[in-house]
This record gives sequence, C-alpha cells and structure tokens, in this order.
Amino acid sequence: MSVQEQIKAVKTQLRVFMNGAVSHSMREKGLHYKLNFGVDLPRIKEIAVGFEKNHDLAQALWKEDIRECKILAAMLQPIDTFYPEIADIWIENMPTMEIAELTCMNLFQYLPYAPAKSFQWIASDEEYPQICGYLTIARLLSKKGDMTERASGELLDQAITTVLSGNYAVRNSAMLAIRKYMQHSEQNAFKVCRMVEDMKDSEKEVEQLLYNMVRQELED
Repeated sequence: MSVQEQIKAVKTQLRVFMNGAVSHSMREKGLHYKLNFGVDLPRIKEIAVGFEKNHDLAQALWKEDIRECKILAAMLQPIDTFYPEIADIWIENMPTMEIAELTCMNLFQYLPYAPAKSFQWIASDEEYPQICGYLTIARLLSKKGDMTERASGELLDQAITTVLSGNYAVRNSAMLAIRKYMQHSEQNAFKVCRMVEDMKDSEKEVEQLLYNMVRQELED
C-alpha cells in the first residue's frame, strides 16, 4: 500500500470515529485546526496500531493540517530516521499546545539526542521551541531524574528566567520542568528553594507565583 493509500485509509477511519461535539468544544477552548475530527486519544491509538511505523507515512501525516494526523505522525515516526533537523522543522510548524504535549510524549522524549536538543530549544526566543524543550526535559527528568551539575544549573537559570518573563504557556512548561527537577531529590528541591527564597515578599505577582509553586512542591 502506498503512502497516499495509507493516508486515505487513515482519513476513512477518522471519519468513522469523528465527534462533532468534541471538535466544537475544542474550538471553544481555543484549539483551532484547519480540520479536526474530534477523535479521542484512545481511538487514535487504536488507529495507530493498525499501521507499522514508517518514516514516509509519518512525514506525510505531519504535513496534513489535521489534528488527528499530526498526533498519528508522532506515534508512527521511527526514531532512527527522525533526525535533529526534522525535529526543528516539526517544531516550526507546531500548531497548538495539545500537539506539542502529545508530540513530546509520543516522540521527542525517546530521541537519542533529546537531552542536548531540548536545551537548545529552551534557549530559543520562539514560543513552541521553548515549550517543547521544557516538556521534553520534564519527561526525561521523570524517567531518569539525574542531571549533571552544569546541566541542572543551566536548566534552572533558564527556567526561572522563563517563568518570570515568558507568556502563559511557556511559563507553565518551564514550571513543570522545575517541579520534575525538584521531585528527583531533596537536594534538588532545596537547591531550587535557595534560588527563589528572596521572592518570598516580592511585590511582583509572577515572582510570588513562582515562590508559592516551589513552596507547595516542597510541602507535598
């Protein structure tokens, strides 16, 4: 079966499971896609099981401006042919926070170059590279947790700066990475506490937000 025939088969299955109410709800919540079938994630995973991982298929699915196709692309993309430059292209065309989260979960966290690439992404001035960088780091921390002293220092400096200056979505992804770092060990937790302790009585709302998040994480 050719790539185009496989894509046609994918779209046929998506139409079978399409849910207009879910699609409408997503639009109301600000999730705008050129085409959104409103298919839930368990169904999308069922569809993915019916196809072998294939680079050409995954790349073609990603180019489709369809929510479910982009989710499937990350599920069906082989790791060994997903080169760093392709990852950058995907991030440049990242349409929504939902796709960013699912792509990090289903693909980015498994890339052999994910640790180095994620640090490159968080240093970007663009929104989605930063988001994907922090989300990937958070997943790597959940799996392994360990990080060199130099890397942890770079992460915390960058993440705290992002929390204090970034927009809502970028800030939340950076805060998630900080929380995952703190959860690894008491040493990590207290390291973060020392970095934000001067914000305790700050009159700046965002500094209070960061301080309270760190305090809550420490108490939990």
